[in-house]
Amino acid sequence: MTEFLEGPKGQLAYAQTKGQGPGVVFLGGFRSDMQGTKAVWLEAWAQAQNRAFLRFDYSGHGESDGAFEDGCIGDWLADAQAVLSLTDGPQVLVGSSMGGWISLLLARTMPERVAGLVTIAAAPDFTERGFWPEFTDEQRAALLRDGQVLRPSDYGDPYVITRKLIEDGRNHQVLAQPLTLPFPVRFLQGTADADVPVSWATDLLDHASGPDMRLTLVKGADHRFSTPECLDLIGAAIADVLE
Repeated sequence: MTEFLEGPKGQLAYAQTKGQGPGVVFLGGFRSDMQGTKAVWLEAWAQAQNRAFLRFDYSGHGESDGAFEDGCIGDWLADAQAVLSLTDGPQVLVGSSMGGWISLLLARTMPERVAGLVTIAAAPDFTERGFWPEFTDEQRAALLRDGQVLRPSDYGDPYVITRKLIEDGRNHQVLAQPLTLPFPVRFLQGTADADVPVSWATDLLDHASGPDMRLTLVKGADHRFSTPECLDLIGAAIADVLE
């Protein structure tokens, strides 16, 4: 059942199920919501394990208040921090795509709340590593002049990329400074991902430091990472972290 929490920028939608800890918190991707395949599957997986679970919508996403175009990484990080207040003790963060970036920022800013980390096609710094290099000189000029440009999407209508998103993303990069992950970490990545290159996954593995980090590459898996086999792999990675 969807409930609402007063967040930094209005009401945040979330669904929480009780169970044993450490709980699992799912952080979705850019423009996705908590009704997605992975979020719903993970909720059922957690219930079957009697494991506490939480999924939510960032501001401007899903059922939460706000317009998507008004948001940026810092805003969505603040949303995640607010939602974490609903949980007790350290949690296992499961971050998909942009949620991988947000989860890494949470791990950096509040490591005492993180029991473990599982990322799925993590996309840290994607505004700077992905969007900005793709823009033409004309698009960059338009972004600075008009404050926004349209970017085509493989998942529907083109979407608005704002100057605020790009500039705020620069202020929240995780690969530009040391990244210590002092808990079990499992990075999952498909080799057929058209949005996040495999090199980003290996870069993240090389950059981060921690006592227990592994990267699993799945040949032929795409960015959605939502086939039954991929979903089972996510569940196995969480179980591995919890052990």
